[in-house]
Amino acid sequence: MIDRLEELKLEAQSAVTSSQDKKELEQVRINYLGKKGPITEVLRGMGKLSAEERPVVGQKANEVREAIQASIDSKQAFFEEAELQEKLSAEKIDVTLPGKKVEAGSPHPLTAVVEQIEDIFVGLGFEVTEGPEVELDYYNFEMMNLPADHPARDMQDSFYVSEDTLLRTQTSPVQARTLQAAKGEGPVRIICPGKVYRRDEDDATHSHQFMQIEGLYVDKHVRMSDLKGVFDTFVKEYFGSNRAIRLRPSYFPFTEPSAEIDVNCGVCGGDGCRVCKQSGWIEVLGSGMVHPRVLEMNGFDPNVYSGFAFGMGVERFAMLKYGIDDIRHFYTNDTRFLSQFKHV
Repeated sequence: MIDRLEELKLEAQSAVTSSQDKKELEQVRINYLGKKGPITEVLRGMGKLSAEERPVVGQKANEVREAIQASIDSKQAFFEEAELQEKLSAEKIDVTLPGKKVEAGSPHPLTAVVEQIEDIFVGLGFEVTEGPEVELDYYNFEMMNLPADHPARDMQDSFYVSEDTLLRTQTSPVQARTLQAAKGEGPVRIICPGKVYRRDEDDATHSHQFMQIEGLYVDKHVRMSDLKGVFDTFVKEYFGSNRAIRLRPSYFPFTEPSAEIDVNCGVCGGDGCRVCKQSGWIEVLGSGMVHPRVLEMNGFDPNVYSGFAFGMGVERFAMLKYGIDDIRHFYTNDTRFLSQFKHV
């Protein structure tokens, strides 16, 4: 039996040496070391041996098994090293080749415009304030003098989450929250940038989601002339020193009196062209003096305090300044479009 074990060792080592791949090597292992292999058969026959022969044969069987396993492990390592070298050769990198240019990112044009507008208003003494995009009807409408049955709500057809919760249609709720936090003590000078949502058609000039910046200035003795002065300064800073504004009477439930603010056309200089529809002016935002009812509901005495408010669409200001003809360009993630604004 000792001789048979030696023969099996030599046969197995020869089979290992002649194996061409891992699959053949695994078959050799099964043939010689598996449950049905010859070494296992030898061990099963040890019961027929005498007490003196069993330890000798058992020791020899273990030595043979270990020798065969060592041969298999060595051959396995050889195959793995060969595979690694083949893979490395296939993935070889020529370090002398020039490297690929890494494209530097840049702020999104809307982000850049928001930052430009913020810089101007911060320079005028305003603070930047933000609030939740999922808002209570109470702050979005009621505190802006828009009760549940007010017809002006129809102009802001909304995405409701529940009966009293919605995606905000304007950043006005931030104004209401700020006024209430001030507890009736001015001054309050803020701008509120952020995303707003309205159920609207998606076309070249409309989107169900867009960026808005609203502003509020409440203090003692604030007048309409202050509103005009602030926006005359803002427009000249943003569009250029040759631009002018005009105020047109309008209506908003939360301001009284209310006004649309127009900017003279930058294409024709106010002479009239296709862009301004021959009027010489382009509407840019809505504004007005804060309605006394809004001040009172939010904790301010309208006999002591007054103020003005305004709201502008960021996309509209970006489109006017950079000649963009479709609001949808801002949201398509087309790098050909976005790359034009790296240095804005």
